[in-house]
Amino acid sequence: MKTAIIGLPMTGKTSLFTILTGVHRETRIGSTAARTGVTRVPDARLEELARLFEPPKVTHATVEYVDMPSISKESLRDPAYVASLRVVDAFAHVLRLFEDDTIPHEKGGIDPLRDLEDVEMELILSDLVVVEKRLERLEKDRKKIKSADLDREFDLLEKCKALLEANTPLRQLVLDAEDDKRIRGFQFLSQKPMLYVLNLGENEAAKLHEREEEYHRGPLAGRAHTAVTAVCGKIEAELAELPAADQKDYLASYGLVESGLERLISATYALLGLMSFLTAGETEVRAWTIPVNSTAVKAAGAIHSDFEKKFIRAEVVNWKSLVELGGYPGVREKGLLRLEGKDYIVKDGDVLVIRHG
Repeated sequence: MKTAIIGLPMTGKTSLFTILTGVHRETRIGSTAARTGVTRVPDARLEELARLFEPPKVTHATVEYVDMPSISKESLRDPAYVASLRVVDAFAHVLRLFEDDTIPHEKGGIDPLRDLEDVEMELILSDLVVVEKRLERLEKDRKKIKSADLDREFDLLEKCKALLEANTPLRQLVLDAEDDKRIRGFQFLSQKPMLYVLNLGENEAAKLHEREEEYHRGPLAGRAHTAVTAVCGKIEAELAELPAADQKDYLASYGLVESGLERLISATYALLGLMSFLTAGETEVRAWTIPVNSTAVKAAGAIHSDFEKKFIRAEVVNWKSLVELGGYPGVREKGLLRLEGKDYIVKDGDVLVIRHG
């Protein structure tokens, strides 16, 4: 799963990417110069399980980020740039809210809602071009042959066109599984899940949650597959320079419990429809990434393909019960270690022991 960090120039997106991933080198995504890096998903449950089992290895779930070159009308007319955006799974759009006279905004003033709508409009226009070209082709093909599939695709794309012409992103489109599969290959930009990252100034560092709520209840209310999180780039940069032991005190001085980047990572994870189940023992404590609503047999497959093929059943316990009762003997004694079959829907925070042939 890749999330592209996008935004206008001078928004602080590249600085956030560097702090997130520690990556300084350039790579390529598709045919566009970009930077890719992986960061771990914060998970306090792993730390508590690690204290219980004291394994030599603790492995967090991870999220991959791509730092794309600054977005603009010109870049979105470049086929290579657009093709590179199409291969990611979601966007994190960094919006500048901080004021700094030494860093001029390309549009002359700070207006995050203007920037949000301008970029959204460019994504919509890019998709509209694709839809119109495909509809032209379908029109010709439907005159030559009768096909229910072509008719269904035509009707679906007409629906997409109407939405786009109304300046509505395709992530608002409600699709059943069949139609979703039918248009998935187009990799529409405005259909991708969107996380808005509000980059605040140091003077508003204590208001991160307030700003998030303001956008969540205001301009982003009712927008499907959209989330918002707030960070203060300046604080995150300073935090990254501090020893781990001093970071909590530094955050507390601004009235914060966790860093903005931790919330950004967690918000990305949730927006992608992902969750973690855990495995815990004396050799390793680990978080495994699976889609929400995955079955036990699919979770087994995340560990190893053979576990999925030869799955018998899963022993399941909530991580908190495991910690509170001091390990597997304690939860067995209380009858909290359940045996579940392959159709069991795994819950976030379940600790699984897979039995397999």
